[in-house]
Amino acid sequence: MAIITISRMYGSGGSEVAKLVAEELDWALLDNAVVDAVAERIGATPAEVASREERVPSMVERLASAMALSSQEWLSPMADAKLPPSDERLVEVTRRVVEEAVARGPVVVVGRGAQSMLAARSDALHVFCYAPRPALIARAVERDKVSPEEAAKLVDGTNKHREEWVRKHWSRSWRAHENYHLSLDTEWFGIRQAADLVVQVARERLGERERSS
Repeated sequence: MAIITISRMYGSGGSEVAKLVAEELDWALLDNAVVDAVAERIGATPAEVASREERVPSMVERLASAMALSSQEWLSPMADAKLPPSDERLVEVTRRVVEEAVARGPVVVVGRGAQSMLAARSDALHVFCYAPRPALIARAVERDKVSPEEAAKLVDGTNKHREEWVRKHWSRSWRAHENYHLSLDTEWFGIRQAADLVVQVARERLGERERSS
């Protein structure tokens, strides 16, 4: 089964690249739908899942989670029920959602550690979308309607959390180009050309596999 994973720096336009790729190839796109699916399965709201996704928990959160797991008597049942899902639970449920999507047919998966989850598969093309920091900030200003100062904090904080999330759960470097088949500077190429390049490589390297599946 053919798969494309697209990891992206915040502000790089990686989600837009993924959408164009999925449309051009007529493949399924798994992006924000992952949040809804995971939320439904763990009994949380999409907002709760989104707030934890790709974010390393604070020391207080880690302590609370560890104590809740090691001592069932530490919290009352009511208090325990209000604990947010652990990162490990989120990763496991996300893995199942991604694997089920892959089993249904060719798919483009955005973020969520999919590149690391599917790193051992020979039928996957792994893409990393990045851009120089000023370009990331400029895109965040335009897209999120925030000041340059707020955009800088959003870009730096989100990308730091994504790096830490991948390192914590898969012991891999999120930014390391050797973990990807394609690393694309979306400022230099532009969103449309970056998507075209992914489509071209996918057709050349995955097309024969997809036709024979």
